[in-house]
Amino acid sequence: MQNISYLKKVNSESVVQQVINALTEAMLNRELRPGDKIPTEAELAESMGVGRNSIREAIKILVYLGVLEIRRAEGTFVCEGFSESMIDPMIYGIILDKEDSYENLMELRELIEVGVMQLAMQKIQEDDLYILKEKLNRMEKEINKGPENVENAFWADNEFHNTISDMGKNPLVNKINQVVRVLTHSMRLKTVETMIKTGRGWELFEAHQKIYEMMANKVTDNLNSAVRKTYFSDIPFTGAEE
Repeated sequence: MQNISYLKKVNSESVVQQVINALTEAMLNRELRPGDKIPTEAELAESMGVGRNSIREAIKILVYLGVLEIRRAEGTFVCEGFSESMIDPMIYGIILDKEDSYENLMELRELIEVGVMQLAMQKIQEDDLYILKEKLNRMEKEINKGPENVENAFWADNEFHNTISDMGKNPLVNKINQVVRVLTHSMRLKTVETMIKTGRGWELFEAHQKIYEMMANKVTDNLNSAVRKTYFSDIPFTGAEE
């Protein structure tokens, strides 16, 4: 039997959650590392003083979250690296939070986008700027095609911002940014659609051109203001709280 003294007995309240917490703490303390095989259900149950059903349910949840993986005939292992499935619970948690608000989401959006750009400026290379300029040019081209081309203009906008995120060369930051972009998808699409259909497509392009120039020159002064200008907050969003 493995030495699993780091797993303490739990009380009867929220047993499954406490098993999850114990395993998570063991990972945070590096007692369980990426790639490690965790103890068997029987060993975990005996060490923690809980039923095997609770252990089984806790493992199922951690597998769903992308923290553990089950290998047939081998056992259960701590995953190595970041899994896409880790993002989904975070998204649902924010969507279903009754205390959430449009203002909170916009604050989060600005905080992440500004941080992403600051990181990109620290690591930016000449080739990155060339690619970003191509994305900006494509965005201008798609916007100029008019109201019938809103979807393509929107995806060109996405590619521009995703390129900036990639320039930071930090997979974890990319994932957090991805969560924010999923949460703001509807409002961002509404902004692009409204700007183009009301003849303000040029404003949309110029706001992003300003971002490109700041990236190229590594200008951080007034970056928050420049980012907010790409939101065009004068456009009402029906998802916002009344």
